[in-house]
Amino acid sequence: DEYFVPALEVITDKLALSPDVAGATFMAAGGSAPELFTSIIGVFIADSNVGIGTIVGSAVFNILFVLGACAFIVGMKPDENGNPTVLNLTWFPLTRDTLFYVISLVTLILAFTKGGNPETVELWESIILFLIYFAYVTFMMFNAKIEAKFVKNKDNQDDKDNTEMDPLKEDQQKKEAKNN
Repeated sequence: DEYFVPALEVITDKLALSPDVAGATFMAAGGSAPELFTSIIGVFIADSNVGIGTIVGSAVFNILFVLGACAFIVGMKPDENGNPTVLNLTWFPLTRDTLFYVISLVTLILAFTKGGNPETVELWESIILFLIYFAYVTFMMFNAKIEAKFVKNKDNQDDKDNTEMDPLKEDQQKKEAKNN
């Protein structure tokens, strides 16, 4: 923790990556490094049966635990007015990551269950899985531009599309009206 996380921060700063891209690439790879090396040792050294359940199970745990912990911590920190912090999430990152995850998972399952020997993954299948990861990283390089095409400007969306007011915004506006 003393060297690894600061090293990743320096790399992402030098590459001028947005927090979204840094989190989805370098930070995610750093967080999954122990699993990667455990799987490598299990497959090549210990001759253990590290199957799809282990891979998918640990990935699902990481996704749920990390997101849940972040949402929990963010909600505990009050904003400048003393109100609970709200974690504003948009549909785009969730859809993007879920789509790539499903594509990777289906490809991995097909690699494990194809004819012949279901316990082996051929070189060409590993290359396909690596290319999916490379496509994800490339997508993340252009994430801001792609997201801008799919997601409306938040201010315009609030003015035009929102007919129902957010309860926290409503409380804040009432407090401001009382103070004025």
